[in-house]
Amino acid sequence: MINVFIADDHQLFLDGLRAILEVDKAINIVGEALDGEALLTKMESATEPIDVVVLDVMMPKLNGIEAAKEIVEQYPKVKILIISMSNEKNYIVNLMDIGVSGYILKNKSKENLIHAIHQVYSGKPYFGLDILSAASAKREAVDQPTEPLTKREKEVLCKIGEGFTTKEIANQLNIGPNTVNTYRRNLLLKLNKPNDKHLVRYAIKNGFIKL
Repeated sequence: MINVFIADDHQLFLDGLRAILEVDKAINIVGEALDGEALLTKMESATEPIDVVVLDVMMPKLNGIEAAKEIVEQYPKVKILIISMSNEKNYIVNLMDIGVSGYILKNKSKENLIHAIHQVYSGKPYFGLDILSAASAKREAVDQPTEPLTKREKEVLCKIGEGFTTKEIANQLNIGPNTVNTYRRNLLLKLNKPNDKHLVRYAIKNGFIKL
């Protein structure tokens, strides 16, 4: 069961979000808030563990960026999925730097949203190509690997950056899932990154996302 907390400054949207997510029997809504301050207060007094916070960027009292920063610092195990109407690159880059697990636009389908929640809950980043496109305009190549990446490692890095799963990458590149995981481990070592989320950031910063 995935315990999800939802936060948005429009009650009507929260009601709709709850109705969408409750269709998935694997998702349990454990709380909701209309602003960032209320979100943090309710998280502090929560009686159930929170796995994923679905959080809007534009909220009163404490906006999504500020709330996300507090959550990352206070609850490092909680995954944050930003849901917003904005694809403003400054917001996206700031949130990536803070450490959110995903970002999805409100005009996406309910299937996309549910998939995104499952993705970040499992420890995988979720950033669609539209989000990566906006963010890539703000990034500059700064990191250098300890040794050059092979052609196949670059291909796998691109797919990871685009949010594909191990199985999807394996199918697209006609290799086995174990082979994909081997390339992933090699990338983490060569690039000195702790997890896929940091590989996504590296792929954006260094232009590996082809849009």
